[in-house]
Amino acid sequence: MSSTPEGMTSNRPYLLRALYDWITDNGLTPHVLVDAEFAGVDVPDHAIQKGKVVLNVATGATENLQLENETIFFKARFSGKPYQITVPMGAVIAIYARENGQGMMFAQDDSPPPPVDGSDDPPPRSHLKVVK
Repeated sequence: MSSTPEGMTSNRPYLLRALYDWITDNGLTPHVLVDAEFAGVDVPDHAIQKGKVVLNVATGATENLQLENETIFFKARFSGKPYQITVPMGAVIAIYARENGQGMMFAQDDSPPPPVDGSDDPPPRSHLKVVK
């Protein structure tokens, strides 16, 4: 799994799974918006529009859905034909509920923002003191 400079893994798969659970727990239909041009994405070509694809990942629309840390895998039917879908986690742009659009967009780059002053130095210690 890719890591940030501080050695932490990406939070994207954790947030995606949490939002998936939140959407389904509320009786709504989870959809993921995917960058279809991202390396490793395997979806039917006819489902791609303007380089993106929206996938219904509800339990009734998928078979053997696996939301892993690196990749999403599942089987689904498109125009009645079965397909094995593979989506690297970095290709996921958003997850949202079809019915109301509630969900989350993900940053295209999981690395933390650079320091504001442009240096790699840690921020200075706070001038605040504990008052008892």
